[in-house]
Amino acid sequence: MEVNFDALWITEDNGTYKKEIKQLSTSQLPIGDLLIKVKYSSVNYKDALSASGNKGVTKKFPHVPGVDAAGIVMQSNTSAFAAGDEVIVTGFDLGMNTWGGFAGYIRIPADWAIRLPQGLSLQEAMAFGTAGLTAGLSVLEVVDAQIEATAGPVVVSGATGGVGSIAASILTTLGYQVVAVSGKTEDVFLTDILGVTEIMGRDEFIDAYDAKPITKPAFAAGIDTVSGRILSGMLKAAQYGGVVTCCGMVASPELQTSIFPFILRGVKLAGIDSVMAPLPVRQKVWQLLATGWKPHNLQKIVQEIDLPALPEVLEVLLHGQARGRHILKHAD
Repeated sequence: MEVNFDALWITEDNGTYKKEIKQLSTSQLPIGDLLIKVKYSSVNYKDALSASGNKGVTKKFPHVPGVDAAGIVMQSNTSAFAAGDEVIVTGFDLGMNTWGGFAGYIRIPADWAIRLPQGLSLQEAMAFGTAGLTAGLSVLEVVDAQIEATAGPVVVSGATGGVGSIAASILTTLGYQVVAVSGKTEDVFLTDILGVTEIMGRDEFIDAYDAKPITKPAFAAGIDTVSGRILSGMLKAAQYGGVVTCCGMVASPELQTSIFPFILRGVKLAGIDSVMAPLPVRQKVWQLLATGWKPHNLQKIVQEIDLPALPEVLEVLLHGQARGRHILKHAD
């Protein structure tokens, strides 16, 4: 079966990267177990890096970005999936060096796909996407550490971004109080949509919690998306037995902090990786997102766009101006 479809096509010309909508064919896709018709994708910071030519994400061009996809299996070479199955694909090499979800079709290895859980639509799956999976993995660390909602507030950095906004929404859905750290301290999105109880500016947070080797405990847990001094401050202000997760490095790839939170309060630092997370863990988190962890305000966090609007949205993400999530709906 050969089908033509539209895709976001990134080309390189002497170090300059151009975005255009181009018609491709399924005959051009790589070899793989599953041919999937993509109904929705989501837009992530990593996609913006890929589309701008970041060789740490994508090494070869022309390329089709899109690290997430949700759609319908059209052809299967494995007994694990059948034509007609609805699936989610996130992480691994999708959208990095394998053509990704910003196209009407993808072809992938079967072990990259997860069946869509009952209670979740394809659109909702991409409202979460990689950001939602990462947020879910982060919240799971807090829950698994048996930190109850009554133990104290949870601090979340980058709270208007994809991971931060979903993490905050999941936490408030579960009854936790959330303190948001953001450069957008006047944004009612944080209070009115996400339901956070307090907003702190980045410099305010650093001054309050990263000025000394250890500070007065203020948070039961922390979910960090930026690293640097904000992550250091979260560790220093965590309560006894607290857990702080880290999944990003927008502020800095470096971490300079004190050992005191670890040896005096038993604080744990948990690294979060959603790209290569084992299948059983992925399935567990997706099942939670489909049921008790699904925020009631999920649709208020997302903006649905079409393929022609995608280049502009990628630029917004690249410059750190995104609010909530953007999901790409492919034309039927």
